[in-house]
Amino acid sequence: MKLKFVVILSLLVALGGNARAAESFTNAYDAIALFTKVLEEVHRSYVDTDEAGYDALIRHALAGMLQELDPYSQFMDERSYEDLKDDTSGHFGGIGIVISMKSGLLTVVSPMEDTPGFRAGILSGDIIVEVAGEETREMSLSGAVKLMRGEPGTDVLIKTVRPSTHETQEITITREEINVASVKEASLLENKIGYVRITQFNEPTGKKLKTEIQALLDKEMEALVLDLRGNPGGLLTAAAEVAELFLPKGDLIVFTKGRAHENHKLIFKSSGQTHWVDFPIAILVNGGSASASEIVAGALQDHKRAVLIGEKTFGKGSVQSILPLEDGSAVKLTTAKYYTPSERVIHDNGIEPDIEIKMPIEDLYQLLMQKAQTNGEADPEVKTDTSLRDIQLETATGALKGMLIQQDWAK
Repeated sequence: MKLKFVVILSLLVALGGNARAAESFTNAYDAIALFTKVLEEVHRSYVDTDEAGYDALIRHALAGMLQELDPYSQFMDERSYEDLKDDTSGHFGGIGIVISMKSGLLTVVSPMEDTPGFRAGILSGDIIVEVAGEETREMSLSGAVKLMRGEPGTDVLIKTVRPSTHETQEITITREEINVASVKEASLLENKIGYVRITQFNEPTGKKLKTEIQALLDKEMEALVLDLRGNPGGLLTAAAEVAELFLPKGDLIVFTKGRAHENHKLIFKSSGQTHWVDFPIAILVNGGSASASEIVAGALQDHKRAVLIGEKTFGKGSVQSILPLEDGSAVKLTTAKYYTPSERVIHDNGIEPDIEIKMPIEDLYQLLMQKAQTNGEADPEVKTDTSLRDIQLETATGALKGMLIQQDWAK
């Protein structure tokens, strides 16, 4: 598909004189005239007549045009659009990893815990070079997702490269129906410091987190560690519900900004009845913290409500709109970007921690695997290094101890 679009671009250059000529168009009519000239030439002269029909050429051109904009924009034919609607309304089988394009490479944002991808050892930052025997070099993001999804119980072959070690792995993974608990491990650590880990943001996340924190407060919790490491995101509404639990009513959480002429933009402010604003918070983040995780972390950091500890986040913060077309197809187009309350752009930039503590992603995986084994959620025969320390969590609890001492002095 991309090759055909490149062929059309080459013909544009050949017929139009040079590439810069295309950039000088000031109206759609002149541009369409050149496009029509190329379309007719390809239709008349291309060697494979089956691929040179007007319908096929127009759809290839549309797909190529949108794919060249960014990894998330896409032209969807009628079948692809129906598949998208099915995905948002029903269940599907998959391997439990969230992927994105980074520097032109198909990259794992994070594996979801208790899923086949997590158990197979796929880590945040791994580059997927093949899916089901097909190279991903020319593959769209949606195309890769489609290949990885399938009926539960079926297998898919994934080939990955780990940048940190240059190790290549080929793994056959059996798909499952993905249904992961989003709020885990709520507990009270030493010095009355609470700990809660959010693995993703879905509809129940805000309500579940509220219940868990209230239970910790009933046990006299005085500070909180909110662990968002390896959390690839999820629903924007769920992120807003989590952030508003810790911000005063009316505080800005996140907003979107698109083209200047657009009349609408989304603004999320803290609402509801529950607002815990009187205990210190440390948020753990890393390169696997993306999207909704970055919205929560950025909002609480901007309002100086939490200290961020760990590593720079992934940087995934763009808004896609679905534009249905009359023939049953649709366009998925990036129309805006997310901004933190202080107007920082999340997309491609990520959120910088207040205290940078680097920790190999392999160490975090082993620590999470140990917890999963303890809870009966992973193979107990898989060997892990039990001497590993969670230095990011240790730093967070240390910072909170200091804040609690300062609060005592101020009383």
